[in-house]
Amino acid sequence: MSLGKKGPLAAIVLMTSFSSASAHRLDEYLQATTIDLAQDLITLRLRLTPGVDVAERVLKQIDQNGDGILTPQEQHAYALQVARGLTFSLNGKTLPLRLAVSTFPAITELKAGTGVISLQFNVRTFLKKGSYHLAYLNRGSGPDTVWLVNCLVPHDPSLHILGQKRSVDQASYALDFLID
Repeated sequence: MSLGKKGPLAAIVLMTSFSSASAHRLDEYLQATTIDLAQDLITLRLRLTPGVDVAERVLKQIDQNGDGILTPQEQHAYALQVARGLTFSLNGKTLPLRLAVSTFPAITELKAGTGVISLQFNVRTFLKKGSYHLAYLNRGSGPDTVWLVNCLVPHDPSLHILGQKRSVDQASYALDFLID
């Protein structure tokens, strides 16, 4: 094959890679959770990304008075609404999630499908040596919600991940870990 024939093919491959890199979610509300373990604090970070087709529905949930401005009070209320859809337990005991940080993008970013709402919830713990079973359930925000969840590698060398289990849709997650 001559170089002249490879040129058009290379251009198509190059254009395809650029278009897929800039693609945005359309019809899903992605709720991605990472869990960070420590003996005195478990942190859940949620990254909520509404796709273009569901962004208006999500915005209506946040912007309660419909004025097109996401006030700090409306943002806080929405973060608490998300928290009500979450269940977190350790060794069978339900523990409260405390909102630590929330950041909201501009409305234009949300409508474009590029805006990410970031929420951080903390669970204060005093873990000692032993085995633990963590359970997390995210009941989401409607039929268009999709979930991802994972535990980060612990910074503390005495914490050891023994196993993770997820439901098929990842709305439900279980983690077994050990502190030695």
